[in-house]
Amino acid sequence: MDIAFISMALSQSKVQQQASISVMKMAIGIAEQQGEAIHKLMSTSDVTAIQHAAQPHLGGNIDLKI
Repeated sequence: MDIAFISMALSQSKVQQQASISVMKMAIGIAEQQGEAIHKLMSTSDVTAIQHAAQPHLGGNIDLKI
């Protein structure tokens, strides 16, 4: 067995695991932020805010004919 090769493989494995954990922590943070935003939105009684959040593209333009 080549000890240097095994050492490099273990080191690369450790770096990959650390990167994976870092990405997972970022994803968890984003999910928590989205959950808090949804909770805040659902706790409001403002119907227009809820409708705008569900369909933000509606109501931005008005067609007028003269």
